[in-house]
Amino acid sequence: MTSSPSPSPSWEQPSHPKLIKVHRIAGAHLSYSTSLVSLPAGSLFSPIENHFFVKDRDWTSVEAADGTHIDLNSDLFFVNHSCAPSLEYDVNRMEVRVSRDRDLHRGDLLTFFYPSTEWDMAQPFECHCNDQLCLGTIKGASGLGNARLKKYWLNTHIRERLENQAERENRETAE
Repeated sequence: MTSSPSPSPSWEQPSHPKLIKVHRIAGAHLSYSTSLVSLPAGSLFSPIENHFFVKDRDWTSVEAADGTHIDLNSDLFFVNHSCAPSLEYDVNRMEVRVSRDRDLHRGDLLTFFYPSTEWDMAQPFECHCNDQLCLGTIKGASGLGNARLKKYWLNTHIRERLENQAERENRETAE
């Protein structure tokens, strides 16, 4: 994987001083964030505000709909991927929630499941979350299929594309 430099944030920092502690580490893709609050499973963590739409997807953007990407323009950018995420990025409602299957505790790593928003990643990478069910190389939802993604919360645009993909494969098998 080619290393990309850490971008210099264009937003006022910290953007979520009561929610997020950003741990800036020199080098590509080394920074991370932890929670400053404890919340029950499924709770609203933060609205997604101050975002803006970007023309092209890249490793810093989040897919908000089929073919539409946003720049988070906040410290939510520093929430990394995990196959066992602590948060869910709901781009339909423009909000971040605590994962439905576990509470969030002060000091927890803030993570979300990138394929929950991304059909094809601009920059695939090797996951190092160390979860028992780690998916390994993260390329987006397109190559994972319904069976592997069944246990994850996914945004509507990803679920719809998975359904379309399954229908297409069923038609091809029937022919």
